[in-house]
Amino acid sequence: MPKRILAAAAVAVALTVSTVLTGCGGGATGGAGAASTTVRLGLGDPAASSMGVSAKHFAEKVAELSDGKVKVETFPDGTLFGGDQNAAVNLLGNGTLDSTIMSTSVYASFEPKMNAISLPYLFKDQEEVTKYLEGEPGKELLGSLDKLGIKGVSMLTRTPRHTTNSVRPITQPEDFKDLKLRVPQNDLWVKFFGSVGANPTPMDFKEVYTALQLGTIDGQENPLEVPVNNKFFEVQDYLSLTSHISDAFVLGFSKKKWDSFDEDTRKVLQEAADDTADFKTKYDTDEATKTLEKLKGEGVKINELTPEAREKFQAAAQKVYPELEGKVGKEFVQSSLEFLGR
Repeated sequence: MPKRILAAAAVAVALTVSTVLTGCGGGATGGAGAASTTVRLGLGDPAASSMGVSAKHFAEKVAELSDGKVKVETFPDGTLFGGDQNAAVNLLGNGTLDSTIMSTSVYASFEPKMNAISLPYLFKDQEEVTKYLEGEPGKELLGSLDKLGIKGVSMLTRTPRHTTNSVRPITQPEDFKDLKLRVPQNDLWVKFFGSVGANPTPMDFKEVYTALQLGTIDGQENPLEVPVNNKFFEVQDYLSLTSHISDAFVLGFSKKKWDSFDEDTRKVLQEAADDTADFKTKYDTDEATKTLEKLKGEGVKINELTPEAREKFQAAAQKVYPELEGKVGKEFVQSSLEFLGR
């Protein structure tokens, strides 16, 4: 069984968080043959996030494989694209950016198929997410970026999304009733949370802390590390491990930049990206327990869903699938379900 699947299975046991990548390029089968070059990699997340750590790993791996000939300069916190991740995709496509790491939920604004990963309760556990990303669906998603002028090099797992709020623990679908919950500006989130009675509220992420503090919204949902990195524990009382939606990250290059590399350099970048995908899954597994302990230490009350409650959530999610097919593409939804044995 691949290392990533083993690691992902461990995540599912630990709990059933945004990130960054950085690196250098060279040649997988002959780093010495790679030409010297520099890549500017724009990142949306802080250097201290789990992706920041993965970025460091990527940099070291590429330097090793290329004998230090190819250097990637990393710019975290959205500094190369003014914090606007949609703009980053456009800049990547037209060649203004060399490379970046963005979530599939951002790419979904440009390629609807990316929404498939975020169908609520599509996956039973993190092991299935890894299998999906490594398999034909993941390859098809990477290939779908070609028309945007982007070379999708690798997909990296992201831990599932959970719910925090200041009103009550979420143990059953009906506990969402009337909760004003910040969600991304994506109809999948709006449709799902609306179906369980919440009041989903799309909002720019940089506004979330203040909105939680002022009580403008009751809660938010994100991968586990987000409430820690952004200190939401200061303004949220409950964390419910709902694992309702997954997404992933795409390590992408401008096709103009990618095509300018010699074959050895492309091989190294690919090998280093694949190695980093394995690394990140394992790192997230190891960090999950630490993150939960940090939140507990800050006084956050944490609860997991029972198997019975999870079945209720899955049933609620499946009711909205027909409405969501148009956001993804019916054929790709069906092929995804078939791949997962549904």
